Amino acid sequence: MRANILVVEDEPAIQELLTLNLTQAGHNALRALSVEQAKLLMRDTTPDLIILDWMLPSLSGIEFARKLKSDEMTKTIPIIMLTARSEESDKVRGLEVGADDYVTKPFSPRELNARVKAVLRRRAPQMTDDPIEVDGLHLDPNTHRVVGNGTILDLGPTEFRLLHYFMSNPERVHSRSQLLDRVWGDRVFVEDRTVDVHIRRLRRALTTTGHDHLIQTVRGAGYRFSAQ
Repeated sequence: MRANILVVEDEPAIQELLTLNLTQAGHNALRALSVEQAKLLMRDTTPDLIILDWMLPSLSGIEFARKLKSDEMTKTIPIIMLTARSEESDKVRGLEVGADDYVTKPFSPRELNARVKAVLRRRAPQMTDDPIEVDGLHLDPNTHRVVGNGTILDLGPTEFRLLHYFMSNPERVHSRSQLLDRVWGDRVFVEDRTVDVHIRRLRRALTTTGHDHLIQTVRGAGYRFSAQ
């Protein structure tokens, strides 16, 4: 699944290199030369990850990271700090404000892509292309195929994204609003009951192979994906 990755970097050549490598890795790269541009972009699209340069005009990347992590709407967005600062104290400072990783310049694009994949795997596993299997139910994001006990299941695009999110985040209780934010996106305005409709459709499809029990209703809280 393509991840929206916001690159906040004021050096055009480095920004171009980052964008090229992220695109080749299958992601959708958004560009900003400053914090102000980044804020404008984030009004329309909430990124799945931010690559943030430390030294930026008007407001530093470290201050922007602090503001993002203190805001309820953006605090869960993973951040990779990108900077020429290599002192241990600088790395600690970056991590203390909430950055998930810290990459120093000059950097290897291949290493950065590996760091991006690692952070997404930890913080937003549904945005990676890694196949997942739970209790005989196999989901492959690359082929967009779900197989249960050897039988291919017919899922609509929303049901596929919903199942991918559930399987990437098992055993956790997800409220309807959380599912709307993570599966539909927080810029899409639909009613909470929309989630219930798609849950029913997903369960109906999983009934074919006896996997409908994996999606559990937690009364008064939401839904949970569990093999237990």
